[in-house]
Amino acid sequence: MNKTLERYRCPPLDPEGYRRLVARVGRCHLDQRLGIEEEFEARIFGQGRTFFHIENWYSVHGLMRLALRLMFLHGRGRRNARAIEVRRNELLVPHLPREFDGFTLLHVTDLHLDGASDLPDALIEAIAKVDHYDICVLTGDFRVKTFGPFEAALDGMARVMAHLHGPVYGILGNHDTIRMAPGLEDMGVTMLLNEVASIRRGDAVIYLAGIDDPHYYRADNLEKATDSIPRDAVSILLSHSPEMYRHAAYACFDVMLCGHTHGGQICMPGGIPLILNAGAPRAMCNGPWRYKGLQGYTSAGSGVCIVDIRLNCPPEITLHTLRRG
Repeated sequence: MNKTLERYRCPPLDPEGYRRLVARVGRCHLDQRLGIEEEFEARIFGQGRTFFHIENWYSVHGLMRLALRLMFLHGRGRRNARAIEVRRNELLVPHLPREFDGFTLLHVTDLHLDGASDLPDALIEAIAKVDHYDICVLTGDFRVKTFGPFEAALDGMARVMAHLHGPVYGILGNHDTIRMAPGLEDMGVTMLLNEVASIRRGDAVIYLAGIDDPHYYRADNLEKATDSIPRDAVSILLSHSPEMYRHAAYACFDVMLCGHTHGGQICMPGGIPLILNAGAPRAMCNGPWRYKGLQGYTSAGSGVCIVDIRLNCPPEITLHTLRRG
């Protein structure tokens, strides 16, 4: 019995990792996050901003795979899931400093790198098609399950990191435990845990803020992430889920980059999603969108969850270019 349970438990956080995280997020936040993970990480109902979490209903995943095989869609869907597209998006920011005109962010989200052994290879192949970017941003969900060991996801991320250049910034998603943050930072990812980083070009600066998972753990603290951002500065928010769109707009962010929805992953012809599992308007759950003065982009993500397929919803990595407009 104990061995069975051990398979589903996250590795313990070592004392050095605990000290590192306390210095970043504070003892109270860390203890609360770890406690919520221990008690709620595998819940199907309740918890978070949506009531139902299909990703945790593992008994139905096999039935979904069987149904797809019976409809002769499983093989095609698996091939689709590995054909990651490179998409481009322009963000017009009126008060963007001239030094940042043309500044490009490579946006990768919902990697779920331990979902299959060849998923890191598919992502690496897509990254190889990108000729230029200034920084890379990762908006969460590095592993496929919401609980249990995460070493395979970190191993996959280490393989991907070998093919990324320039500064890499990341946040946690609803599938990620905060225990993963030290390992990600050790391989070169600057994790933003309700924190902000300043990015400079000459005398000009823009601000990149990142919040802890707002969807399931509701561990976001937008106030802490924005305290040091001057009101008239250009600011970009990394949020795993689009559900924070109102908060981001009222906090005067110019841009918000997110994921979580997978664009539906399994869609009807025309890209109509069967399920999105996000408490946000459908128009904000895939691709570019606007809300008041905020420009947003919700990426369909590079990975897969629940079942290892995509239908009528290609996976993506996205190049966002800032322009004075």
